[in-house]
This record gives sequence, C-alpha cells and structure tokens, in this order.
Amino acid sequence: MPKLASQQCIDPKQHQPTENQLLKTLSSEVKERLFPYLELVEMPLGKVLHESGEVLRYVYYPTDCIVSLLYVMENGASAEISVVGHDGMIGIALIMGGESTTSRAIIQSAGFAYRLPGQRIKDEFNRHGELLHLMLRYSQALITQMAQTAVCNRHHSIDQQLCRWLLLSLDRLKDNHLVMTQELIANMLGVRREGVTEAAGRLHKQGVIDYSRGHIIVTDREKLERLSCECYGVVKSETDRLLPASRHRTESVV
Repeated sequence: MPKLASQQCIDPKQHQPTENQLLKTLSSEVKERLFPYLELVEMPLGKVLHESGEVLRYVYYPTDCIVSLLYVMENGASAEISVVGHDGMIGIALIMGGESTTSRAIIQSAGFAYRLPGQRIKDEFNRHGELLHLMLRYSQALITQMAQTAVCNRHHSIDQQLCRWLLLSLDRLKDNHLVMTQELIANMLGVRREGVTEAAGRLHKQGVIDYSRGHIIVTDREKLERLSCECYGVVKSETDRLLPASRHRTESVV
C-alpha cells in the first residue's frame, strides 16, 4: 500500500515502538516476531482511523498521540467512551473475534503510532502466550474506563467530567499541554459547547488551567485531581494495577 506524502518525511530514528507501554512490556522473543511488521504512521488531529461497523485491518499502538473512541448516534450526536494513548492499543475487536466495532476512532491529539496488520497480532494472540494475557488485562482496564465514563456522564457535573477528561488525557501525553478546541471537547463529552466554555472558565479562574485558542495548559494538576470526581481515580488505579508499565510512565510526567 503506498504511503501518504506526509508519512514519507517521518524519521523512524526519532521514534521507538517501546514508547508504547504494551509493546514495551513484551519479551524479546515476542518483539522479534512482531516488531519487523510494525509501521510508523503519522496521526494527524481529527483523522478517523475507523468508523462504526468497518472491518478492522490493522491495530494501532500510539506513542505520543491520543485516540478517542466515540459512539455516534443516528442523529450525529456523539460521546466519548474511552481514550487511548501510549498505554494502549486501537483495534481490540480484532483479537476478540468481532473483526469490527460499534465505535468510531478519531485522533484527539496529533502525534505518531505504530500499526500492525491484524493477522499478525491474531497469529501471536493465538499462540496463547504472554500477548494473550497482556491483552486480557488491557481489555479489563479498557472496560473499566468505559464503564466509569458511562457512570460519570450520568451522575457528575460538566465541571467534574471535564476534570476527569483532562486528567485521562494528561496521563497519555508527555507534558501538560493539550491542543483541543472547546467544540471538540464538547463532542467528546456529549454536552453543549457553552457548558464546556463555562466549566473551562471556572477552572481558569481557580488557577487550574490556562486556555487560549485551542491550547490548554494544566498549571495545577494536584488541584485538578481534587476537583475531579472519583471516576478518574477508579480508572487510574485499575489501569496501574493491570498495566504496571503505564504507572511508571505517568509518574514521570511533571
């Protein structure tokens, strides 16, 4: 398959598969079988990796980008059900036997990822070795995030939802800077843009974030965690328990 023009400028030496925590935890033996088939691809903001119902051909391992999984209603309304970064993988349905999924995967924060042909990961998964166990733990962490997101969207305020969303996003980035418009945040949370604008304004007044033209900088993470609901803590604790490598990465982020 020919590469996009933007992909031809990618310098693989500046990126490593082990920037993704799932790939990093694999043994040398499994890496030798999978890494030769990994392809570094650019992940531009707003790109759709797959739509609901599409047969998946690849899985993606983000390194410094964030991918949102959205459920889209018939009327076009959408809401985020999970967020995936360097801690995870896009395309879990391929190894669960479904081949397709009901969610849309869209790039929330630009960067890069490694993609792997679906058949390669299925072959490794069917060896019933370490990849199988790793993917089962990752699936449990992902299910926890989806379930907690549903609870949060139903029972907590927009302010708390925004705090949770910011924290989950920060855990999947290398710094405290997000590039995201309020309109896109509203689409992720499934709320009105005005609600996000007001919530972001309150966080700014409390000295938690700086916001300007689609750039969000978290200036007081500790206070952001205090203002968030319990949902963030539940998701983070379960992810750290199931995927220890993710914990070490997030602890190193200032």
